Amino acid sequence: MVEKQRCKWVNLNNPKYIKYHDEVWGVELHDDRSLFRELSLEILSTGLSYEIVFNKREAIIEAFDNFDLEAINNYDELKLNELLANKNIIRSKRKLLAIINNSKVFISIEKEFKSFDSYIWGFTNYKTIYESGLNRSELSDRICKDLRSRGMKGIGSITIYSYLSAIGVINAHDFECYLRKTEV
Repeated sequence: MVEKQRCKWVNLNNPKYIKYHDEVWGVELHDDRSLFRELSLEILSTGLSYEIVFNKREAIIEAFDNFDLEAINNYDELKLNELLANKNIIRSKRKLLAIINNSKVFISIEKEFKSFDSYIWGFTNYKTIYESGLNRSELSDRICKDLRSRGMKGIGSITIYSYLSAIGVINAHDFECYLRKTEV
């Protein structure tokens, strides 16, 4: 039996990571809570292999109250200290503070655009962009600049490009990957 060709970043020795690549990564995402979760996970992965964050994914989701925006928006010093003491998650104070800060910005964007989904997908006129082999683009530069102007922390163009790829705004599967699609 011939093994399916996947993106080069997939660790083929990690069955859960393979499943994430095959069933989650790059699939269009439109639920605001899920969009915030994925953005937060990308922020946590900055400077790390995403697989490290992926392996802690369930613990991170639990620690962040299933990424309930209102709950995170109300986190205080006590909750921050609880997160910093949790050995099952990424415990970078700078990244944790960024996520807490970003919940406020995210809620503000939801109010302005009726949903974060409308905001983020509006940059491409609700169309998927097809490209591979990049780690940033004019689109990720533009979105990053806009999010920063609104007060988002812990992001750069590379983080935003990775985020857009994860949520399906950009179809970035390697050309050799069996999930690679071309513009329709």
